[in-house]
Amino acid sequence: MDSVGAPRFEVVHRAATASTRLGRLETPHGVVETPAFLPVGTYGAVRGVDPDELSALGIQAILANTYHLHLRPGEDVVARLGGLHRFMGWERPILTDSGGFQLFSLDHLCECTEEGVRFRSPIDGSVHFLSPETCIGIQERLGADLIVTLDQFEPVGNPEAGPDRSRTRALAERTLRWAQRCRSAQTRHDQLLFGIAQGGGFADLRRESAERTAELEFQAFAIGGLGIGEPPSLRTELIDSALCALPDSAPRYLMGIGMPEDLVAAVAQGLDLFDCVVPTRHARHGSVFTCRGRLQIRNKAHRDDPSPLDPDCPCRVCQRFSRAYLRHLMVSKEMLGPRLLTLHNLAYFMRLFREMRSAIGEDRFVDWARSWRAAYEEGGSSSATHSAA
Repeated sequence: MDSVGAPRFEVVHRAATASTRLGRLETPHGVVETPAFLPVGTYGAVRGVDPDELSALGIQAILANTYHLHLRPGEDVVARLGGLHRFMGWERPILTDSGGFQLFSLDHLCECTEEGVRFRSPIDGSVHFLSPETCIGIQERLGADLIVTLDQFEPVGNPEAGPDRSRTRALAERTLRWAQRCRSAQTRHDQLLFGIAQGGGFADLRRESAERTAELEFQAFAIGGLGIGEPPSLRTELIDSALCALPDSAPRYLMGIGMPEDLVAAVAQGLDLFDCVVPTRHARHGSVFTCRGRLQIRNKAHRDDPSPLDPDCPCRVCQRFSRAYLRHLMVSKEMLGPRLLTLHNLAYFMRLFREMRSAIGEDRFVDWARSWRAAYEEGGSSSATHSAA
């Protein structure tokens, strides 16, 4: 990515009676109007969807995975080929994560110390070392517009299981030390670096982590370690504890949250950026998001159903194909099936965020959210039950 100036964020509208806000994040590869959802393209591709289709859906930015791109094809290959944008043919903004989540999800392959993490590749067993400094170096070589610090966290989980407070504090402290090292290692000023606040399932630790991350004078902030089994009510409390300690003028990114009901709740709290595999991964398993909740297209009830996935959806999948046909593709394991469901789910998420931005701008978000939730829950959880008989 050519050096064309630092990314810039501004809050352009604050709701009169809620915490919601509209923002404008300017990057070298375009503007992201917030709140915004970023689909995940782990290996530099949103699975099964090409860049032109992503653009047509109104997707403003995507996330790519530092850990996996480091392993394959390697950041040096990407840099030699012109950077990640040119490599994947995507001209809009990109956010790269740090690889910190893989310390949790692939912990059996990792050995963490104060210096960093040594891990074995799940591809070929080769040994690699990721430190705060190399984490930033990799992301600078990849050339994303938005990058994040290396972190380590203790998941919240179910509070009845008795989360380990001492370990949670120790990892939050390490994340802060790593954040400072990441800041010191950064050499590019055309990339916006997000500091990550952790703190597990403890509201006071969340607030302290956010306060101390803000003291490091980052220009953008992320809240990590959530969406891994904690009750929604506790998640709301923990997010509030972090937000109250973060500067209101900076972009606030909630990492890894992706169910529509959770996204609406988080936007209500004043968060700006989100990423998750939910719309794409659910599509590959036949789970479809609609204005009336989720449905499982493999269900036998859809075998003879001529209706679209969502009668209120203007996407090209709903305009052209029936539930019966899409079910046929999925149960036949035809590769077109997951691809079409992915296109629909992404269209649904983009429309959801457009509606939220419109409601915030018109100071009617509270009423909109109440109406949306009533309609979304109308279908009930039974609509997602799997039955392919």
